[in-house]
Amino acid sequence: MKIGIIGAGHIGKALAKKLIDAGYPVILSNSRGIESLQPLVKELGTLALAGTTEDACSADIIILAVMWWDIPDVLNKLKRLLEGKILIDVSNYFSKDGNSPKLEKPTGVVVAELLPDSKIVKAFNHLYGKWIEADPKVDNGKRVSFISGDHPSANETVGKIITDLGFEVVDLGNLEQAGRITDVGTALSGLNLISYPI
Repeated sequence: MKIGIIGAGHIGKALAKKLIDAGYPVILSNSRGIESLQPLVKELGTLALAGTTEDACSADIIILAVMWWDIPDVLNKLKRLLEGKILIDVSNYFSKDGNSPKLEKPTGVVVAELLPDSKIVKAFNHLYGKWIEADPKVDNGKRVSFISGDHPSANETVGKIITDLGFEVVDLGNLEQAGRITDVGTALSGLNLISYPI
């Protein structure tokens, strides 16, 4: 299964490395072009390819890892290519100028409304980048990754991938309910939880 990543910043890079370590080929893309990704692709090895955002959308599953304020433009451009696809949304709401009003809807719901013909699964947005980069195995336990989405089969597919990365997956249900407790500033945001065997 090939994974396309839109955005090669801190989170995009961390997830690319985790995926490759687990044996998943990835197509990395960003707004600066293929040439800017060559050093990263060389570092990541033979399972990594640099491509355009359109190339990334050709993968089996796509990860959206761009800044919140860029999402509408990015998704409007790629909407048709993402029809029927599973898209893992790792975004959090941050305003560019610090003056934007708070969102009335959870971030996953906003992304799902921009892509009504795609299957959105929210994941990793509650974890700081350093915890995504780190080994998910802690002592005898595993770091928890919450997921949510409105399509149970898509949640299951994404949950398996994240399990392959070494995390303990907890499915919180639909985007509306889960977003109220995992978006920035809510109860589960920023929590580094470890699941230990009983």
